[in-house]
Amino acid sequence: MSTTAELLKGAAELFPGEVVTQAHVRHFDLPLGAGRFALITLDNGHDHTKPTTLGPQSLANIDAAIDQVEKEAADGEIVGVGVTGKPFIFAVGADLKGVELLKRHEDALAIGKGGHDVFKRLSQLAVPTFAYYNGASMGGGVEVGLHCTYRTVSAALPAFSLPEVFLGLVPGWGGCTLLPNLIGAEKAVSVIIENSLNQNRQLKGKQVYELGIADALFEGADFLEQSLIWTAAVLKGEITVERPAIDRGEAWDQAVAKGRFVADSKVHGAAPAAYRALDIIAAAKDGDLQKGYDAEDQALADLIMGGELRSGIYAFNLVQKRGKRPAGAPDKNLARPVTKVGVVGAGLMASQLALLFLRRLEVPVVLTDIDQERIDKGVGYVHAEIDKLLGKGRVNQDKANRLKALVTGVLDKAEGFADADFIIEAVFEEMGVKQQVFAEVEAVAPAHAVLATNTSSLSVSEMASKLQHPERVVGFHFFNPVAVLPLLEIVRGEQTDDASLATAFGVAKKLKKTAVLVKDAPAFVVNRILTRFMGEIQNVIDEGTPVEVAEKAVEPLGLPMSPLVLLELVGPAIGLHVSETLNRAFPERFTVSPNLKAVVEAGKRGFYVYDSGKPELDPEVAALLKQGDTVLTEEQVRARVLDAVAQEIGLMLDEGVVAEAQDIDLCLITGAGWPFHLGGITPYLDREGVSERVNGKRFLEPGVASVPA
Repeated sequence: MSTTAELLKGAAELFPGEVVTQAHVRHFDLPLGAGRFALITLDNGHDHTKPTTLGPQSLANIDAAIDQVEKEAADGEIVGVGVTGKPFIFAVGADLKGVELLKRHEDALAIGKGGHDVFKRLSQLAVPTFAYYNGASMGGGVEVGLHCTYRTVSAALPAFSLPEVFLGLVPGWGGCTLLPNLIGAEKAVSVIIENSLNQNRQLKGKQVYELGIADALFEGADFLEQSLIWTAAVLKGEITVERPAIDRGEAWDQAVAKGRFVADSKVHGAAPAAYRALDIIAAAKDGDLQKGYDAEDQALADLIMGGELRSGIYAFNLVQKRGKRPAGAPDKNLARPVTKVGVVGAGLMASQLALLFLRRLEVPVVLTDIDQERIDKGVGYVHAEIDKLLGKGRVNQDKANRLKALVTGVLDKAEGFADADFIIEAVFEEMGVKQQVFAEVEAVAPAHAVLATNTSSLSVSEMASKLQHPERVVGFHFFNPVAVLPLLEIVRGEQTDDASLATAFGVAKKLKKTAVLVKDAPAFVVNRILTRFMGEIQNVIDEGTPVEVAEKAVEPLGLPMSPLVLLELVGPAIGLHVSETLNRAFPERFTVSPNLKAVVEAGKRGFYVYDSGKPELDPEVAALLKQGDTVLTEEQVRARVLDAVAQEIGLMLDEGVVAEAQDIDLCLITGAGWPFHLGGITPYLDREGVSERVNGKRFLEPGVASVPA
């Protein structure tokens, strides 16, 4: 028994729940009389909704298939070997469910080594090998093909990526070593580092070909047939595959340096995966493949046994699984149909909401506001955005016309909302204004209509309290920009009934949003945590710590932007308003910064100016700041901020604002862009010992978002 087989057998025993992929070998004669050919098809026996993954038993099956074709190739029975996938799927990489179960470094090392030992056999056969990327290809699936002599790709392929760095790993079955040696370091860094750190951006089939990863591109309808004709022509010498020479000089070093710059700007050194991948790419410059594979094995094992990968997998599962089955949501059969939507307000937020409802629900949407000019502007915004989609080819002319015809605006709420099933308000964040709007809407809307509020911090129960039917009011809080951030905080007021809540969750699903059920507590989830986080930053600035020290202190969290840049995006006036709301609710923990107040009163849009292209403290803001004389270090600031956040999350869980700590993380990842590699925030607070220091216990059980004990 070979060592590879032993490795994989041991790994398979650790992972009894693997969805096993078979490697079916079939033989046929190639066109053009090119000879007898063996085709290996990777297939887990399920349809495309359960993509093919590569766990240890699956690798053992591929190994056995290669045993067979290796002998046939050596005996001269075949002229080539191809690898392809089941319909719509090539293979989407290692099975991460197995990775979560690993407890020892040597077991993690075996996974890397096992993959390498199997795949590199494809490059050592006595005949040429071909990968036919027929459908979704990710991670280890992409790497199978990189070990082949030639590759073709389907023009219909929707998603191709090496997403490992995004999750906290490196492409560890040849990706970091083979890809730069195939297409050059610059393009490889773009695929492995940049695309991963840009929210796991995917390549389409045409881009895979243009990058030089595939040697030929064929249409999806007869992809395999065309690939086999091309294969025959290559084997007969009628087609010669030319690949550009790789620049192994300064360009290689520059590409790696650029990758480090990208990693620094995205994760600020806070997550190791990108840097480990770049080290391997840098070392691959001399073309020594085995040395590269050994480095990949080591990096893979180290990262699998580290906290970031576990947090990354945890975050991935939150978004993919928990996000699709919201905790505490009522029975979906209670939801009522929504055939028309009303939007109160026609400002920017209301117009963005109207566009989203229109695109996802494709039902009539009607806007109202206090004067015709505002209404026309709101409808005009929606029309202009549809024209942009048309210009980009995202909708055709017929659909654009249909969507535009569905959006209207009227002054009279009675005329607009008499037959609406779901009415959302996006007016000024003031309780009296919102109560008045709902009273006017209730007077004209049908009895079954859900009344939703996009409030970011006000009490939904109080808003509904003066209505005859408060049970149909629900919080429906979006995050800006509406089209980009997936989170929707759905707030149950004290009187909200199950049917209205179920309808809200049904609408959220159609809007393709990640809905989280939230109790009606001040500022709900994201704004409460961010306000406490920002409040502590403002406090240390007010007390005397320089602005740049306070900002730099939280860089190790690897957040998408610094606190004061975030404040600028939100708007200082909104930040001040939310802090005042929370100060009224919890005066002992939430402060209102006199300096922030001064900035807002001076009409400033933020703390920074960008004259040199990078943020610098605005001299006018600097002149407004009144600071004490307590100067903290970065470490002291960071400890204070993290302690405050850990305390607030502990209190929110005690109050039952959400069902579990997992929902807090899901909210921060999808509503505030907090990094996957942190798992949101609670795994990080657990890992750094903050949770126990502040609350006396971890937020998550050991083994959840961390290495099992």
